[in-house]
Amino acid sequence: MYAAEPPQEPLPYGRWAETLLGHFRDKCDEEAGEQMADGAEPTWFPDRSWGGRTYLPLTVPAAGGGELFGYVSWRRDDETAQPADFRAGANFTEDTALENPDWQLDLSDEEIGHWRATEGRRVTVTLVWGVAMVPNGVVATAELGPTTTDQCELVSDRFTLVSLDRFTGDYVEVRLYGPKGAELAVEPLYEDE
Repeated sequence: MYAAEPPQEPLPYGRWAETLLGHFRDKCDEEAGEQMADGAEPTWFPDRSWGGRTYLPLTVPAAGGGELFGYVSWRRDDETAQPADFRAGANFTEDTALENPDWQLDLSDEEIGHWRATEGRRVTVTLVWGVAMVPNGVVATAELGPTTTDQCELVSDRFTLVSLDRFTGDYVEVRLYGPKGAELAVEPLYEDE
């Protein structure tokens, strides 16, 4: 029903987590101009696969304060093959949930591709991951105008979504729902300028 596959893997641990974190660490200096805090433990988010790649988002405290956020992605030739062609992206922010107790959702995003629509229009494909800051969340959805473009069940209050974005004047909005379908929070991906 949605373009991305639902999460397939447990959250990483052990040597697999160390391998993924190594790829992310390499991008922190290069792309974000920051280093991870010594001994900092990453927060992993559910994986999502789109366009033949699996994307695994993470956040980790930065050495000088703030937070590094991004993802590690890879390909597999088939379900039994070893991961290959690793790529990573990293960004830095000083705005963290710890310093913003009024937040209902702590969101991060990264453009991961494009999709060609009719009449030559190009649509952005965006990876969105976040933490529910309000209790009792069960599922998060990505909404583009009136259409639900993706959904993810929460894992330890965390979720990952893949959605078309910036299409026909609409931008992604993330909604959090509780166990009986009640809307608990809604957050546009982009702040009004």
